[in-house]
Amino acid sequence: MWLKLTNLSGREDRFEAWIAQRHQECVLAGSATAAGPCPDEAFLKSLARKSRHIQLSDPRVDHAANCPICMSRLLEFRREDNSQRRRLALTVAIASCLLIAVGFFVLSRRGASTQQQVARMTAIPRTVDLWNAGTFRGEQPGQLQAVLLPAALVKITIILPRYSEPGRYDIAVTRDKEGRDFLAHGNGAAIGPGDRKEVSVYLDLRESQPGSYFLSTTHEQDQASYYYPLQIR
Repeated sequence: MWLKLTNLSGREDRFEAWIAQRHQECVLAGSATAAGPCPDEAFLKSLARKSRHIQLSDPRVDHAANCPICMSRLLEFRREDNSQRRRLALTVAIASCLLIAVGFFVLSRRGASTQQQVARMTAIPRTVDLWNAGTFRGEQPGQLQAVLLPAALVKITIILPRYSEPGRYDIAVTRDKEGRDFLAHGNGAAIGPGDRKEVSVYLDLRESQPGSYFLSTTHEQDQASYYYPLQIR
């Protein structure tokens, strides 16, 4: 016969628990008589964990059930075992929550990345040739006919004015020549053979109202920006 838990109904379970409690109280009070020597600690730990390898016919089980010393140790081992199981369950629950949170974060990032990729695939390409354009800073007059861009997601490729420096450029759409009230901006590296350089960026103008604006280019090592008249339609 092996030591194992039986499937009891709620009433039977409460009755069995009451019987076990009364027996434990009796043993701890010294009212029971235990036969034989006390079993070792390893056996009591296995008994507390309800090991299937322990037979009820084992005389050590009968001794532990009637010995106040063994019963005290047995109850202590049960409390320790229950505490370890609760800590393990809590650790598993926390780890599961972390895994779910990480999975949600990764999926969200992938979803956002996919949406950006789809949006960029549908961006309207536009090329702005500033090679022979006169540039002006601040309030100086310009000599460039207004650049035309749609109120949409635009992939704009700007052919920079001759003698433009290599490096990265910040491309922006603003309401004035003071660089205030940005509508959109992007940053890209100038590439191209010889003196002819061009830079490509994405500008999201979908929320822009039709009207007059300014397109600015700013080199990464230059504090000043160059402004060009811009029309959004």
